Amino acid sequence: MKPVTVIGGYVSPYVRKVLVALQLKGIPYEIDPIIPFFGDDRFSQLSPLRRIPVLIDGDLALTDSSVICQYLEDRWPEPALYPRDVAARARARWLEEYADSRMGDVVIWQLFNEVTINPFVFGVPTNQALLDRTLATDLPGILDYLETQAPASGFLFGGPSIADVSVAVFFRNAAFARWQPDPARWPKAVAWIERTLALPPFAALRPFEDKLIRTPPAQHRAALAELGAPLSAKTWGSTTLRRSLMRG
Repeated sequence: MKPVTVIGGYVSPYVRKVLVALQLKGIPYEIDPIIPFFGDDRFSQLSPLRRIPVLIDGDLALTDSSVICQYLEDRWPEPALYPRDVAARARARWLEEYADSRMGDVVIWQLFNEVTINPFVFGVPTNQALLDRTLATDLPGILDYLETQAPASGFLFGGPSIADVSVAVFFRNAAFARWQPDPARWPKAVAWIERTLALPPFAALRPFEDKLIRTPPAQHRAALAELGAPLSAKTWGSTTLRRSLMRG
């Protein structure tokens, strides 16, 4: 099987979601580990909103992690990441959407962005009032909801599904921003997240993520090459810093 190409850095939760899906399905891939702020004009043509990930499979280029994961499911249906039962499949899609939208907004743009991206990439001071509200209200609200959805054991639909993966990916970024949910306050949710993050595909990505979170973007390729990451020969990156066209 010819590898697909993924454009996007390992630290992104949306890239992480696609990479875990690829590994759960046994689909080989190569990666161009750019962050979207350093994509070139060709990247803009592939991703008009200048967001990651982008998946390239032959002549097909797709953006948006949910679109990509549904494509992977349709093209390589086994092992399934979406439940076969219609009602369960709808619930899985809802939790994927909740993660992509609400969790993405809070965990990435209100927490991770304020603690890491703004100060260290753009040189913008942390908005402390926004960060305080995020820690006091928005993150607890998300965990309150996840506690009502979490299974008592195992995963939501038997084996690991897109719903389990979509929720768990954000907690790696929360940890990078030095925030961990309280297992005493949210025991079911925290145990579910920990079970999911302990899956082999997540464990395989962890060394790359841990390395990149401490490495300047210009050195990402070299650092990943030392770790044996499956790098693409081609890059869509540049040295010009540009913001994406949408926040989330």
